[in-house]
Amino acid sequence: MPFHPFQPWLARWSLSVDGQPIITRFGSRLIPVSRNGEQAMLKIAGHEEERRGGELMEWYGGLGAARVLAREGDALLLERVVGERSLSAMAQSGHDDEATRILCRTAMALHAPRSQAPPRGLVPLDVWFRALEPATARHGGTFAKAAAAARALLAEPREQVVLHGDFHHDNVLDGGARGWLVIDPKGLLGERGFEYANLFRNPDAATALGDGQMRRRATIVAQEAALDIKRLLRWVLAYGGLGAAWSLESGHDPEPGLAIAERAAAELAR
Repeated sequence: MPFHPFQPWLARWSLSVDGQPIITRFGSRLIPVSRNGEQAMLKIAGHEEERRGGELMEWYGGLGAARVLAREGDALLLERVVGERSLSAMAQSGHDDEATRILCRTAMALHAPRSQAPPRGLVPLDVWFRALEPATARHGGTFAKAAAAARALLAEPREQVVLHGDFHHDNVLDGGARGWLVIDPKGLLGERGFEYANLFRNPDAATALGDGQMRRRATIVAQEAALDIKRLLRWVLAYGGLGAAWSLESGHDPEPGLAIAERAAAELAR
């Protein structure tokens, strides 16, 4: 990838290139940099969703999130989080309970009140879930169960907060002495319990669908985050269907999302 998209910002913010550039699936460009010996990541947003995420990262103010060192237009300069621990590796190596508790504590830090008003342009959850309706109309089945759960939850919202919107193991990084820090938010607005639904689909299908795993995770999350376990499982059902709908739209396999939704439905029926 050529370096020219980064050049204006490298000069403006006195940055030195410290690694190879990366491009995301949304067309955003990232490159490791340093400034006065501090490691950072320069990101040029390529999509409105990622521009909104940059604004939300700044609003977090480094509490439970990587610090924003500078932001202007599409450009975002972030603290580079370089700790060696991985929540995905933790979950995959027999320490899923610990990883789940860390995720819960991190989410609670994100949801803590801030003195500043939230960013404008946050996407309400009812808008986010519209993508589920076409799949429901075409395929019914599990999609219909998920859509019904989503409609019921959205009709009676509780505890409205600013939501990261893509909260999972690989978006929560080891910040060393600073603790665990999030990156790459989507910028949503809605019920606090929704934030936890995505961790039930991660870090991979084998881990997420292990015998008794959903029940165990749901119990831990409900306790750590003070959530009603049945309502939490309804969010998992709804979000599993939404993820499967997104997979269909992008030409990927919807089965992992549908399997999570079905497992959540089974737990609810217990």
